[in-house]
Amino acid sequence: MSYQLDLLKQIAHGLTAQFGSSCEVVIHDLRSLDFDKSIVYIENGHVSNRTLGDGPSSIVLETLSHDPTQVHDRLSYLTKTDDGRILKSSTMYIRDDEGNISYILSLNYDITALLTIDNAIQSLISTDSSEKDNTKSKQPQKITHNVNDLLDTLIEQALSIVGKPVALMTKDDKVAVVQYLNNAGAFLITKSGDKIASLLGISKFTLYSYMDAGK
Repeated sequence: MSYQLDLLKQIAHGLTAQFGSSCEVVIHDLRSLDFDKSIVYIENGHVSNRTLGDGPSSIVLETLSHDPTQVHDRLSYLTKTDDGRILKSSTMYIRDDEGNISYILSLNYDITALLTIDNAIQSLISTDSSEKDNTKSKQPQKITHNVNDLLDTLIEQALSIVGKPVALMTKDDKVAVVQYLNNAGAFLITKSGDKIASLLGISKFTLYSYMDAGK
């Protein structure tokens, strides 16, 4: 089985070279009964403050207590270190020819700094949640160059709010589209009524009745 361990070490070294010092890669050996020293290889151990010869994690113990056939890889989940740093982790189970788990390859990427940056960015790009029209505030407003482009943009917004293609819209859906456009001032644009009625497959009379329904 040494060839398997050598291969895992090669992969571990490649991963840490690729992703840098924030990426810890750990190999646990489950072939031995000495589980107190399950770590047989580790790169960037400063991430979790573990060293070669340290004992098993909760994942290792959980693995040992289950039928190997019921154990599956766990990918992209969050863990936390003793000093409070947040890690994005993945655990992969390496099996022998009989299907028994012989090694565990674990990746732990310290994302604490990235979360701090993300929070800072979110505070900059978020908008006032107290705005009356929350639906509109969630989407960046497009800058248009003429009224025809503006009408197209308003129609696109109205359709996205309903979330259905026109062919599948009910009467209530079409009323919602018309009322949104009316509130947005779309009908102030010359011949907008003709375009919207044609798009929705309704008559001008029906269009006006849908506009009145919002009053």
